[in-house]
Amino acid sequence: MQFFGWQQLSFKSYYSLFMNVSFVKKPEWIRVKLPSGPTYLELKNLVHGLKLNTVCQEALCPNIEECWGGGTATFMLMGDICTRGCRFCHVKTGNPKGVLDPDEPQKVADAVSQMSLTYVVLTSVDRDDLSDGGASHFSATVRAIKNKRSALENSKIIVESLIPDFNADPKALDIMLSSGCEVIAQNLETVRRLTRKVRDFKCGYEKTLRVLEYLKKNKPRLVTKTSLMLGLSETDEEIFEAMDDLRSIGVDILTLGQYLQPSKKHVKVENYIHPTRFDHLANIGRQKGFSFVAAGPLVRSSYRAGEYFIEHLIRQKGKM
Repeated sequence: MQFFGWQQLSFKSYYSLFMNVSFVKKPEWIRVKLPSGPTYLELKNLVHGLKLNTVCQEALCPNIEECWGGGTATFMLMGDICTRGCRFCHVKTGNPKGVLDPDEPQKVADAVSQMSLTYVVLTSVDRDDLSDGGASHFSATVRAIKNKRSALENSKIIVESLIPDFNADPKALDIMLSSGCEVIAQNLETVRRLTRKVRDFKCGYEKTLRVLEYLKKNKPRLVTKTSLMLGLSETDEEIFEAMDDLRSIGVDILTLGQYLQPSKKHVKVENYIHPTRFDHLANIGRQKGFSFVAAGPLVRSSYRAGEYFIEHLIRQKGKM
């Protein structure tokens, strides 16, 4: 059908013509289930009742149904306002003006105890408004979890901390190293070339590498971990370069996942990575020496398969 000389097109096609925007069709293998189920609802109510934040909700994680339905969650500390504005992230940006909930460490510990977890992941927004970036508050939460579990039962809980870069401040990183967590992650997010396009100007490819190197150097038995998003036009060669940079500083665990644009305001998806390519990249990562590589379209920093592997690895080391 012709209309004033124009072929009848969809809204997206007209938008693309006039705004010079290209849309990449989402493939069949990107499917996200709507969250449901009794365990999911129980955990949702628990988190809401304690007035806690989770990255599962704030970052619109596609695995929320899988993880919450299985009784696990990643708690996001220090509020839901980040002082940085990365162009891939859905978390709100602003100035929290130094506000912290002093009861949050105990609230999180209570929630973890009620969930009967053996492995818990903590993360946080960036808090450049705090003198130590929030490292003391983060560390206090780890200790509260450890103390709560020790007081209730004779079992050891493993805590993974997905931390901000704390501006690569050794004092803040030392606070985290002394917290008692067994795993510390800091995400590289993307390859070197795309860092300025994707991440806030206060972040950096080299800065993240310095953080991960410092952590491993000063606590060799610590498990270190990072994550890369794919689908932003990176090449295999750039991914391999990032892998080599990470292995050169002893990073143990790598996760690779598909970037999904959370809103029109965020950086757009350039391409969708086929599951077979993710499998290939995982094999390359293992060949390069990572202890574990979790790779797939819906894999994220906190990913249950990776957590199961790390838990087994740490508990085996404890028996040695």
